Amino acid sequence: MIDGHNEDVKKVFVIGLDSAPPELLFNRFIEDLPNIRKLLEKSIYGPMKSCIPAITIPAWMVMATGKTPGELGLYGFRHRKKGTYNDIWIAHSLMVKERAVWDYIGEEGKNSILVGVPPSYPPKKIRGCMVGCFITPDTESDYTFPGELKGEIERLVGEYIFDVVFRKDERDEVKEKIWEMTEKRFEVIRYLIENREWDFFEFVEIGLDRVHHAFWKYFDESHHLHEPNSEYKNIIEDYYRLLDGEIGRTLKLIDLDETAVIIVSDHGVRAMRGAFAINQWLAEQNLLKIKDREIKEGTKLERLDVDWKNSTAWAWGGYYSRIFINVEGREPEGVVSPESFHEIRDEIAELVKSIRGPDGEKWDTKVFYPENIYPTAKGDRPDVMVYLDNLSWRAAGTLGYESPYLEENDTGPDDAVHSEYGVFSLHMPGMEESKHAVTEIYDFAPTVLGLFGIEHTLRGRSIIQR
Repeated sequence: MIDGHNEDVKKVFVIGLDSAPPELLFNRFIEDLPNIRKLLEKSIYGPMKSCIPAITIPAWMVMATGKTPGELGLYGFRHRKKGTYNDIWIAHSLMVKERAVWDYIGEEGKNSILVGVPPSYPPKKIRGCMVGCFITPDTESDYTFPGELKGEIERLVGEYIFDVVFRKDERDEVKEKIWEMTEKRFEVIRYLIENREWDFFEFVEIGLDRVHHAFWKYFDESHHLHEPNSEYKNIIEDYYRLLDGEIGRTLKLIDLDETAVIIVSDHGVRAMRGAFAINQWLAEQNLLKIKDREIKEGTKLERLDVDWKNSTAWAWGGYYSRIFINVEGREPEGVVSPESFHEIRDEIAELVKSIRGPDGEKWDTKVFYPENIYPTAKGDRPDVMVYLDNLSWRAAGTLGYESPYLEENDTGPDDAVHSEYGVFSLHMPGMEESKHAVTEIYDFAPTVLGLFGIEHTLRGRSIIQR
């Protein structure tokens, strides 16, 4: 905790950079980022530990509410529908029942502007205005609150872009769309700064995450699929420069004598060492029984004839893996009795932790039980949450491979995985030097509220004193 000059703070401006890692933003690239560097020279900053799981949804809402994923009932982008094996529902804003920082701020009569903070579709009514995030289906949707803001955005930038398809081979197209999306987003941000009343402003740029996943192997010489001298080798660094320029133009519109500026990310990023076909491994362990004799490479589990009456568990792929136990009375064809659930789950967890790499190397695999890491675990929680080799390997849910160890992602090109530490920096009026600090994602909400002189008992702590 630090003594601050925040008695001068009248507004708070939050720059959300999805997946920004401290290794790049604060170190490797910082000399080429003059606007961000200028902020850091008068900020408290450092790595910020993410939540479990360290993924976009739920991390941004964990940050905003000070609540764990279990309390929010959000464990990822998709969730299993209760009583089914493979039916899913997609995370959306209406599932978030907990109050966020902008709700507390609104209760004090102050206005907020939110742009792209996940999950913000459908947009909720707040004191201020909101523009939807990357889960917004398309521009035909009602993606703003109030509704008339949509027309203003379209008159300003034409067709607004929420996200890009980045898992595709047409890399030039991916690059162009990411640049276009980011430039339009910042144009909207600057328009809102100048044309709406606000006390709290937060935006999230998803483009950084997309450029990491799409172009990491060209940038990182240690990547197992690195392509030296590729025409794409500077794309990631070029995008950081683009962000810095946009941030610089945006900060010129803000009175820094009365505004605290925060830079924050939901998690970090690093090279993906490969993907591990978790369902194929479960089948090899005789925990998942497949009736099909021949399985085409890359086949999804839901397309196979599963012998559920003789299957103990199945899994989902992703940056982390979710394992479900086939429980009697809970699943349609459950076989594991509720009495033996914990014993069976522990056995599976130990098997998962014993998985070694393709060359027999020891992995640092982390296994979590939701009810053990959260005060409560609401909603459609998985039974087991797995960080394969501490997030270095992505989980692949598909089957049909010669080996469960895959060189590449099974759902399209993806070069990077998440890491546990994102970034946090706070500049306040009157700060004349920098200070290094390690924070955690739960410190964000109490820190923001503290800047406004609002006190609520939340997980985490404010890093400033008022």
